[in-house]
Amino acid sequence: MAAPISPDRSAGVLLHPTSLPGPYGIGDIGPTAYDWIDRLARSGQKWWQVLPTGPTGYGDSPYQSFSAFAGNLNLISPDLLAGDGLICADDYRHHSFSDDRVDYARVGPLKEQIVRQAWENYRAGHVPEMKGQYEQFCQDQKDWLADYSLFMTLKEYRHGASWNSWPKEFLRRDSSSAVFDFARTELAEETGRHQFGQFLFYRQWQAMRDRARSRGIKIIGDIPIFVSGDSADVWANPKMFVLDSALRAKVVAGVPPDYFSPTGQLWGNPLYDWEAMKATGYSWWIARMRATFELVDLVRLDHFRGFCAAWHIPAGQATAEHGRWVPGPGRDLFEVLKKTFGNLPIIAEDLGEITPDVYALRDEFDLPGMKVLQFAFDEPANPFLPHNYTTARCVVYPGTHDNDTTRGWYAEQTEQIRWNLHRYLNRDGSDVAWDLIRMSMASVASLAIIAAQDILDLGTECRMNMPGRPEGNWQWRMRSGAFHEGLMDRLAGVTELYGRTNR
Repeated sequence: MAAPISPDRSAGVLLHPTSLPGPYGIGDIGPTAYDWIDRLARSGQKWWQVLPTGPTGYGDSPYQSFSAFAGNLNLISPDLLAGDGLICADDYRHHSFSDDRVDYARVGPLKEQIVRQAWENYRAGHVPEMKGQYEQFCQDQKDWLADYSLFMTLKEYRHGASWNSWPKEFLRRDSSSAVFDFARTELAEETGRHQFGQFLFYRQWQAMRDRARSRGIKIIGDIPIFVSGDSADVWANPKMFVLDSALRAKVVAGVPPDYFSPTGQLWGNPLYDWEAMKATGYSWWIARMRATFELVDLVRLDHFRGFCAAWHIPAGQATAEHGRWVPGPGRDLFEVLKKTFGNLPIIAEDLGEITPDVYALRDEFDLPGMKVLQFAFDEPANPFLPHNYTTARCVVYPGTHDNDTTRGWYAEQTEQIRWNLHRYLNRDGSDVAWDLIRMSMASVASLAIIAAQDILDLGTECRMNMPGRPEGNWQWRMRSGAFHEGLMDRLAGVTELYGRTNR
């Protein structure tokens, strides 16, 4: 079971596994992840923060996943599969990929081919000792695995089309229908491949987590509050969402205009029917949290304010400007979660236009919030400036995955913001990324998380995500050798100086 954030001072690095170096076009959870964990430990860090790890859908976004429970097969390590005797890694090393960006259009088919080969070799009996482990995994994860595997098989059968455009007989998950008899017989091998792919992901992830534990590194995961409309979650549980009689979303999620976008952010996710969820005792949310706690030690709960009220945008709108706030479950859900799990190992993502009830909910359940320094330098009373922190129970970032890199951000600021920063830090801005790293480490916040791009002092071209832009995100990769000994020493030094070291 995961544990709540410790009051002791500590630090960590934000880097999604896809951004790790490696020969297969995308970072994975194999040897390069092990090396990264070792480097974090060498740098005195205690935490590795990642983005959601589910299978990505629209725009390759980890926040638009085909499942809230499944793992992303793009993260599977071919080298570890080769070590298991399931593939020959040399068969896949002849592909040439960029060291700087993920080309998802090429990486996805390659990883699918690799998993398919592993499945075929497993079925051929190449690794007989794995049979019991695989069957036990299927039994342990049966509550979501069967639906997900069938959903992905039918989606492939329909050439990738969104499920609500499938033929009528495919739309409703009715286990007694003829179409499901067809799927279980004619498509059984493909369904098994999807199940086996999940087994491989979970197996490799747990091995990586064991490596992290052995080095004193804990993992911070990320739960998007909403799920993708084109997901096994909505297809298998339509009564839990606000859908019309044709099973299409009546309203979709987003946020009104804010500092990220003048027209708001139109995410497009369906909204929950909280009354229907309450009638089940929030069983879906309990299962979701339990599955995540099995993978990570602490969870960043994205868009925390949506549990108090969510921005409902009528389906079909071009932007997020026109909508209304609709109340969420509030403390009712979190009381159930606390009764189930005890103290909750959750970071509340409490950014944006926040109302007092959101802070009250956060504080009632003793959840740390977030402080982002890039938002801090407009006036002395800004709550993101460290002298205004009223508690150490918070997590401070120079910037998150949704922000520009600090160097890129600084280049775009007004002269007034720059002057405020120079005056506050008594620095000239020539080393601004490390100025904000030092500011984070020096703050009273119990946890400081630094994006890898800021440690590397990179510019805008290396930012991970630009909110409101549907394409071209999530692609940045760190070059091999970038996180070198000198950089590890510098990070270790500032971590130790401010009492956050893991050594």
